[in-house]
Amino acid sequence: MKEFSFPIFKTKTEGVSQKFMLEDPVERRKYFEAKAGSEIEKLREYLRTNTFIGFLLGPKNSGKGTYTKLFMEAVGEDRVAHISVGDIVRSVHKNLKDEYQKNELINFLKRRYRGFITIEKAIDVILGRDTKTLLPTEIILALVEREIDRLGRKAIFIDGFPRNLDQVSYALYFRALIGYRDDPDFFVFIDVPENVIDERMKTRVVCPECHSPRNIRLLRTKEIGFDSEAGQFFLVCDNPSCHGYGKSRMVPKEGDELGIEAIRDRIEADVAVAKTLMNLEGVPKVFLRNSLPVNAAKEYVDGYEITPAYRYELEGSGGIRVIEEPWTVKDDEGQEAFSLLPAPVALALIKQTAQVLNL
Repeated sequence: MKEFSFPIFKTKTEGVSQKFMLEDPVERRKYFEAKAGSEIEKLREYLRTNTFIGFLLGPKNSGKGTYTKLFMEAVGEDRVAHISVGDIVRSVHKNLKDEYQKNELINFLKRRYRGFITIEKAIDVILGRDTKTLLPTEIILALVEREIDRLGRKAIFIDGFPRNLDQVSYALYFRALIGYRDDPDFFVFIDVPENVIDERMKTRVVCPECHSPRNIRLLRTKEIGFDSEAGQFFLVCDNPSCHGYGKSRMVPKEGDELGIEAIRDRIEADVAVAKTLMNLEGVPKVFLRNSLPVNAAKEYVDGYEITPAYRYELEGSGGIRVIEEPWTVKDDEGQEAFSLLPAPVALALIKQTAQVLNL
């Protein structure tokens, strides 16, 4: 994230010398317990009777969904949820095609929505019949509240709100606006070099079942497959809570092959929102940094926490050989940097969340 200098979070932990395979869910669990066991236990205890709201702020494709899903994997998915505003709007678009779900949505909006356009006009915007009107923030808030009601009593990380400067004031009073519990809230700022986002986009894949993101080059799963007809290697989903665990083939997202330039306007808007909220007083802040200078790596992180690049070769026996190679990038200041794997960034999220909640 340009213009900001984030502190480097030290994940190297005294007394923990074991090397963990962070692409393996079982090993990841051991990693989190070894390096943040006390914070995880405190968070679990807190979440038995309490909740929170965390606003995820960072450029598009900075890893917001990945980091929070790993947080949930470590702390427990039964008490924490990740809400993507974009996904909510897209799901509502599908709901409107079903008459029962459409009526349920309209009845909810009649009870909870207050705004300057009619519900009918808002539905036209969602369906794309009205391309001149932007979907008002008031409708977005009502849709988010509906999703929170559906999830029940859980702590939530919100991804995609506020999306622009006009929505910043809504974010400051989000809890009151949606009539939500008097939860503690905090901002989670994410800093990722543009070169990392660009490479992530071009080689990203997602599970068609649970939508967990991975990366064929930079964040592999434990199991690799080969499509002999297409002559391509592919990843197999390793999300333990996915219905397709161990068998779903992960696929590229449409448009990702264009890289970062396809979302340049969106990234600039995200940075403007984060820059504004960075100066806000009265709300705790969590800082997640994806990269660190090469010359600082030995002091702050363990070698296996650094993102390698992967390539694959077929073996004569029919197996697949995974070749791991070093990967360095130029950060936004032009310095040689390493990118961190998602698990150590999620570790920073776990520890700092416990800190801002005074656990």
